[in-house]
Amino acid sequence: MMATRSRSSPPSEAVNQGIPMHQQLTIGTRTFTSRLLVGTGKYRDFEETRAAIVASGAEIVTVAIRRTNIGQTPGEPSLLEYIPPSEFTILPNTAGCYSAAEAVRTLRLARELLDGHNLVKLEVLGDPKTLYPNVMETLAAAKTLVSDGFDVMVYTSDDPIVARQLEDLGCVAVMPLASLIGSGMGILNPWNLQIIIDQAKVPVLVDAGVGTASDAAIAMELGCDGILMNTAIAAAKDPVLMASAMRKAVEAGREAFLAGRMPKKAYQATASSPESGVMAPRAA
Repeated sequence: MMATRSRSSPPSEAVNQGIPMHQQLTIGTRTFTSRLLVGTGKYRDFEETRAAIVASGAEIVTVAIRRTNIGQTPGEPSLLEYIPPSEFTILPNTAGCYSAAEAVRTLRLARELLDGHNLVKLEVLGDPKTLYPNVMETLAAAKTLVSDGFDVMVYTSDDPIVARQLEDLGCVAVMPLASLIGSGMGILNPWNLQIIIDQAKVPVLVDAGVGTASDAAIAMELGCDGILMNTAIAAAKDPVLMASAMRKAVEAGREAFLAGRMPKKAYQATASSPESGVMAPRAA
């Protein structure tokens, strides 16, 4: 499977500040050189969080506003002391929200804390066991947030119809799950992801389910514009080393997508070396 979307395959010779365009990720009005986005939860401490994020090469770092102090709790250590907005693009998210009203309220608070920052990640969960998205509440929250001036990146199911509806509402990126949040089960439904990728006119980023580097490479080879992950790195035995592996996997998967894989040929072998001009065996 390989998508052929022109929006994901700009000419490699076109450059912006020395960075080839095929390496750039544009979300809304912002452009980034890394296609790996990372979370900040589940690490041992803020020092390990920073070390892993630096190793990942990520420029966008997502923060659960309801769970992480970025200034709303005076007197406690703030994540922004370790991951400052001067170095990273902070992406506030609504993890832990189960209604549109909760999500909207949380992101309005984040905008105040981050001096008007409007690029956000919306997720409205359906239940605490699966953390599967509540698509009806997600659609309602997205509509409100877009009208309120937010650039909304949105976590959703792998339903192509819902993904299209979220794009039509004005979301700047759709982020379907590959499998359940924190499961590490990898890409369980590549066919639905492929439909979403093929029909979308905004970036499509896998959000949830990646467990190891090969999962990340597969997602990128399908044509995803990027990947957001947290547990796959934070829960690894060596989070910093896994962050480095994920960085390489995303880059390799992207290059493989742009290169275009050879076609699969069932029951057909093809010699890898030329068959013409082969020297005849010498007679005995």
